[in-house]
Amino acid sequence: MSNKLNILAKKLGDVLTKKKFYLATAESCTGGGIAQVITSVPGSSKWFDRGFVTYSNQAKIDLLGVKQATIDDNGAVSTNVVHEMVEGGLEKSIASIVVSVSGVAGPGGGTTEKPVGTVIIGWGLILPNKKLSITIQDFCFVGNRHLVRNKTIHKALEGVIERII
Repeated sequence: MSNKLNILAKKLGDVLTKKKFYLATAESCTGGGIAQVITSVPGSSKWFDRGFVTYSNQAKIDLLGVKQATIDDNGAVSTNVVHEMVEGGLEKSIASIVVSVSGVAGPGGGTTEKPVGTVIIGWGLILPNKKLSITIQDFCFVGNRHLVRNKTIHKALEGVIERII
């Protein structure tokens, strides 16, 4: 785990603590890497509720309530699936904000439409008026599996901070 990620996770914890928010993660291509970085920060239990590692399609369905039809129609690496992962993470946790990720980390698994490095990240935030704000972004990270996963973790954490500051 890089020092940059540790620094970012500490900053995230400071911001979440100040806002009195809890965070949850719903991860596929990172395999729990976001939660690992977060829980490396001492005291993270004060602002991190839980992580869902939903690497398989069945796990996305069972743990987060993603619809089979959504996966069938769009593929697991899609904005629709990531959107449902965010909603499921919020519904099944005490979090005020959820970050979800799905992607193709490589080295195999890429297609013409979704090459290796394709990652979709979603952030869902319950606003003070109890309305839900969900943002989904597509990325195409360059590098090997390790780099794609680290860049995804970095962008996911950075995005949480941007949405709550």
